[in-house]
This record gives sequence, C-alpha cells and structure tokens, in this order.
Amino acid sequence: MLIINADDWGGWKQATDAAHVCHSKGRITSVSAMVFMEDSERGAELAKGSGVDVGLHLNFNQRFTQLTCPQRLLEHQDRTRRFLRSGRYAQLIYNPLLRNDFEYVYRAQAEEFVRLYSRRSSHIDGHQHMHLCANMLVGGHVPRGEKVRRNFSFWPGEKGLFNRSYRRLIDRWLARRYTITDYFFSLAQCLKAQRLDRVVGLAKAAKVELMAHPEKADEFEWLTGGAYLRATQELLLAPYSAL
Repeated sequence: MLIINADDWGGWKQATDAAHVCHSKGRITSVSAMVFMEDSERGAELAKGSGVDVGLHLNFNQRFTQLTCPQRLLEHQDRTRRFLRSGRYAQLIYNPLLRNDFEYVYRAQAEEFVRLYSRRSSHIDGHQHMHLCANMLVGGHVPRGEKVRRNFSFWPGEKGLFNRSYRRLIDRWLARRYTITDYFFSLAQCLKAQRLDRVVGLAKAAKVELMAHPEKADEFEWLTGGAYLRATQELLLAPYSAL
C-alpha cells in the first residue's frame, strides 16, 4: 500500500493550490493541514468540497501567520520556536520548562483542526517533523492509538550508526503507542537519488508513506506526469485513513 501525502495544506496559498490540483487528478491520497496559518481557513473549505483525506500538520517552529491567531497562543509558540531553533540538536533534548508550552500549542492546533474541518484529523505529523521532538515524545501529548508519521526510512549505508539507531528506537516506541507505516520516504529525496523504483517495490508488500510538496516544481511535474502513472499502476494507493 502506498500513501502519497502532501504536506503544508493551508499553510500558504501556493502549497494548498498545488496539492489541490494533484488531488483533483487523483495523484495524492492524503494531505496534512496546517492551522492558524494564512491559508488555513480557505484550505479547510477546499478540503470539505473535495473530500480529500486530511491530517494535522503540527507546527511548533514556524510562526503562526493567521492575523486572528490568539496572542496567548503566539506567546506559547514563541517559546517552543525559540527552543527548537536554538541549535541543530535542540529537538533531541527534553526541556521540562517547556512541557506546558508544547501541550498548549498541541491542544490549540488539535482543537482548531476540529473547528475548521468539523472532524478529527485522519493522522498526525509535524512541520519539519517536529512532532517527533523530545518534548512531544516524552510529554506524550498525542493520544494513544492515533495514526502518526514515523521517522524517515533509509537504505543500507545511509546515515551514521547513531542516527539510524536513534531513529529505530523512536520508531519502535511509536509502534507501541500509535499506528504507523512500515516505511516513510520523501519524494524530493527519491527523485534526487533516483530511488522511486525501490519505494514502489516496498509498497507492493508493505505499507509505505511517500511525503510530497507539490508546490515544488520537480515534485509537481512528477506527480502530474506519466512517470507517476507508470510507477503506481500496480500499487494499491490509499489515504492515511485506510492505514
């Protein structure tokens, strides 16, 4: 099974519109929506009209851009943003002083999603994958049983031993609490390394998520072109809700 998920829906107009075109052509199966952003309200209306499968794209490290975003929420998010942007490995460090901030920012986004979409999200992931930062994992803010995006999957020889071991440990922990795919890849990286054939091979026997950003020209070209049809013709394409 292959899930092709477009990130940043509702974050800004270009991202929403590009993903909307791809969904209308049947080229993506799910999207992850940002809330409290400049295009969040319009994105929700488009999603309701198109019937696209929508998850929540949690945002802890990019400032909310919606003009009506509550000041208290901005203050809490300012603290999570400053911490996560303070260093390369900040996301690996648990900061107990920010526990309430992460919980507040998570809950505000989860509640806003329900307000906008009149339903719960089909899955949960994060902008720049910060849903897997230490404060979110240790805090356990996402309820058990949710469908959650795992760490990137790598081929033998990619990344160092510590990196692979850490990600493997986190994925095992995620699998005990949540529903996750067997593999997770980035369309951008697969196009760059010419490894889509490997992803397709895995998707014939396993549950695979392929993350896409259709607003990027090379990804949009592949998603809407003939190469997509050739690659996916023998695959079961499914939304995240089918996981």
